[in-house]
Amino acid sequence: MPDISDQVLSGVDASFSINEIELIDTFTRRRSHLRPLPSHQYPNETLIYYGYIGCAPMYPSVAISLRTLAAYRQSHRTCPRFSIQSQCKTLCYLHDIPYRPYLKMQFSAAYDVFLEILHRINQRLRQALKRDTVNWRMLNTCPACFYKLDDEPALDFEWLVSIDGNNSLKRWDSSIYGTTARSDSRTARSDYWIHADAVDKFENEVKSRQTDLRNDDDWEDEPTDPDHPGAFTCVNRWRNAGPDSRKKMFAVFQESGIFIASCRHRFVLLACDMIRSGELAKYPIAIIDKLLTVYGKNGGCAYDIGCAFSKTLANSTLGPRAHDLGFRMMVGAFHGHAHNRRCQLDWHPMYISGTGHTEGEGCEHIFSASNELARSTRHANCFHRHQAIEEHFAFWDADKYAALSKSKNQAVIVILMPQCQVIICGLIIAKR
Repeated sequence: MPDISDQVLSGVDASFSINEIELIDTFTRRRSHLRPLPSHQYPNETLIYYGYIGCAPMYPSVAISLRTLAAYRQSHRTCPRFSIQSQCKTLCYLHDIPYRPYLKMQFSAAYDVFLEILHRINQRLRQALKRDTVNWRMLNTCPACFYKLDDEPALDFEWLVSIDGNNSLKRWDSSIYGTTARSDSRTARSDYWIHADAVDKFENEVKSRQTDLRNDDDWEDEPTDPDHPGAFTCVNRWRNAGPDSRKKMFAVFQESGIFIASCRHRFVLLACDMIRSGELAKYPIAIIDKLLTVYGKNGGCAYDIGCAFSKTLANSTLGPRAHDLGFRMMVGAFHGHAHNRRCQLDWHPMYISGTGHTEGEGCEHIFSASNELARSTRHANCFHRHQAIEEHFAFWDADKYAALSKSKNQAVIVILMPQCQVIICGLIIAKR
């Protein structure tokens, strides 16, 4: 990166210059005069040449260094509760100036540009590596789950996933203040998300069920009928297994949470927004529709109400297709022990052949980390909320990919062997 000085660069004849711009770095804050190269047409071209990004598109008066933005990105990925406001207050303390709310807006604008640059670079890398095909990420995100060997024996389950919803990542609807939300046409960048239109195709799949609504507490113990000791009470016990008419969400939230799918090694496969509602049946049905399209036959899926949801799935338009592909619902090991004994015998993974040590609770592990994003996304706009969740999921997947190795230094040990075979972490993978 070129050295910044107040001296005029020799041999430069440009039509504009940047005068008295404030340059912000982690430990330094200064005003400087920058001269562009002859090929530069805009101030931000000159700024990024010197290692900065302006806080305005055309006439920036403040610029933040790339390394400061990169350091915040990694800090936020490892500690999701560390928000932009916290970063700005940190910089103010280091530079011995009082914090002002507009500083957060300036940093946010530069950070958005920084992430967009990284996204464009990653796009070009994926194109060069031929990794930009449809569903490439889902098919290759977890090699332990989805890499198939030549002549590999057929398994009872070709793939195992878990699905669940979480309402920690709610987003406040700014219109309740009597103001109009600022328009932002930017959309999510990654393919984690299933669009709301694809989800709404299944919104009329479930007919309203008539149940006893007198007890609305999903954690209260259900009394046992002495005349029917083996009666199933799973639907009454779990609120998200109840009728859709009971799954209401406060009107103050635009998005009331997320619904995700993860593989058995806890990689995030898919996500969709739950909009002004609880865990309606359309969310898991839309997720399963995508999973069946990408992964095909002999799949298994753990859901905390898998016993009740299996009937919903069978009665939906997706039911015949799921049956033909041998799709199997089950209940996660943790939630399964809250179901009665007869239910566990049919739906608990302990009693289902082919599940191995699969617990079916991968989503709970993911939510335990993503809950830290709630504070910084609750009042964000739609784009910034998606951006923060995408960054978190991408880092989570990269962390889990590194953890697939059992070696001492968490690195993948690759040893080439005869007959075009490769041993990776003790697993023999035949060259395709």
